[in-house]
Amino acid sequence: MSAPLIVLVGPMGSGKSTVGELLAGRLGVAFRDTDADIVAAEGREISDIFVEDGEDHFRDLERAAVRSALAEHGGVLALGGGAILDEGTRELLTGLPVAYLSMDVEEAVKRVGLNTARPLLAVNPRRQWRELMDARRPLYNEVARVVVATDDRTPEEVAQAVLDALELKDA
Repeated sequence: MSAPLIVLVGPMGSGKSTVGELLAGRLGVAFRDTDADIVAAEGREISDIFVEDGEDHFRDLERAAVRSALAEHGGVLALGGGAILDEGTRELLTGLPVAYLSMDVEEAVKRVGLNTARPLLAVNPRRQWRELMDARRPLYNEVARVVVATDDRTPEEVAQAVLDALELKDA
């Protein structure tokens, strides 16, 4: 199978799944989310995997899910927020049409609330979100062909911005 038409990366709450579904619909292709792949394969939520087996185990599952999806999926693909932490994953993304959906902490507060069941944001979520983003932002930028800000934009506006930035046309 061919490589994905679009790969979406970005922090939790940036709209990767929502925008990905919109993009897939507009391009007439399938949508796939590696976090959903992990949940389906494991039969439990990601937060449960973190609690019961630890982050390292989750990252192993994530690495395998991303490799599989990149090899098999020719549509729109959304990666989990931390998938880019793996150097091998970043190498696999080289040359692919990767869009980084960016947002600032205030937008994250509005969207995620920073008080939901996010395993990496359990204590002092604003500070932890900022620290996560300080560590991850350079990695998102490293893999991205385009960066699309999502702040104060509807999912439809973000989807159109991704299409425009990657110079893709609707189906």
